[in-house]
Amino acid sequence: MKQARPLTITDGKLVTPDGVVEGALRLVDGAITGHGPDVSAEADDQVIEAGGMLVAPGIVDLGVFAVDKPAFHFGGITRAALMPDQSPPLDYPSRVNYIAKSGKPDFWVHPLAAATRRLEGSELAEIGLMRDAGARGVATGRQWIADSGVMLRLLQYAAMLDLVVVAHSEDAALVGEAAATAGEVATRLGLPSAPAEAETLALARDLALAEMTGARLHFRQVTTAAGFDLVRAAKSRGVNVTCGITPAHFLLSDLETADFRTFAKLSPPLRSDADRQAAIAAIGEGVVDVISSGHDPRGPEDKRLPFGDAAPGMAGAETVLAMTLGLVRDGVIDLPRAFDLLARNPARLLDVPAGAIELGLEADIAIVDPEAPWVIDRTKMEATADNTPFDRQGAQGRVRALIKGGVEIAL
Repeated sequence: MKQARPLTITDGKLVTPDGVVEGALRLVDGAITGHGPDVSAEADDQVIEAGGMLVAPGIVDLGVFAVDKPAFHFGGITRAALMPDQSPPLDYPSRVNYIAKSGKPDFWVHPLAAATRRLEGSELAEIGLMRDAGARGVATGRQWIADSGVMLRLLQYAAMLDLVVVAHSEDAALVGEAAATAGEVATRLGLPSAPAEAETLALARDLALAEMTGARLHFRQVTTAAGFDLVRAAKSRGVNVTCGITPAHFLLSDLETADFRTFAKLSPPLRSDADRQAAIAAIGEGVVDVISSGHDPRGPEDKRLPFGDAAPGMAGAETVLAMTLGLVRDGVIDLPRAFDLLARNPARLLDVPAGAIELGLEADIAIVDPEAPWVIDRTKMEATADNTPFDRQGAQGRVRALIKGGVEIAL
């Protein structure tokens, strides 16, 4: 799918890294060639009238576990970095290469190579060969690498290859088979639980190793107040670290598990309300770099089980934009910062030329009505499974048009 003729989006509010600018956006040969109040359509251009809606970069979703194109398109996502936890795992160049070619032309998948063979945490995979096959980063998967020597070698190798390491931050020995965060709620419900310190211990070890090696380290999710403190302090020392979060962890607390609803079983598990408030503060302060969907659709065979036996995960692609726009309405962040979190920062981590309205970048664009009200209804979701913890919740913000590489995608 190649852009056949220039496309100009007129009468839009352009969400650029420097602010929101009224004007037009021109796309030629799959790239952004002009934007702002002085840009206008030329004679042969295809024209889309934005009607005063937001014209924003397509979302770059960092760290999904499945690719559901209809769900991603609904949510304004034009690219996604796929975690290596597949069947079989992405621990061979041929598998990485296959994934890197999938989804095109209307959706681009950027594979994250498995850090270790079979994601077992003991033997490094062929990271260099997988980078050459199309990997945009290397990831530990759903598990923490317990062996500090292996993690050190991973970071050293990734630093030489200039690949970002996407890490899971929970000490596996402490977590075990836990289904919840230790505290009053887990105790009352009788759920197997692990202390929130499982996150801080993992973060502290990996931050120390990142500081030693100079590697680029991204924690896919940080979810506790103490964890944000560690990341904040590391950044102040110049450690090359970034961190992400999903909407569930800044909007929901462990109280959501009180009815044993397995759609609220996540990894990491939902935390206390104090941790949730700390997450919102960290987003506003700039400690958090990425908001991702954590898209991990799970069918009834995984979710219709006792809470302790159910698989963690949520279908998040369709709701990540609306939930992030809620932070804008609440005054936590502004619109440019919202799309830095959703698109620009993840694109930079993956080293792809997208994620912002800037000259020369790829023409991946979403036209968004930020005020459009809708109700999240799991029975109407586009994803392959409907395990959203936001079922029946009201939301605001809908994608009205989506453009990939200068070509409009049917929604």
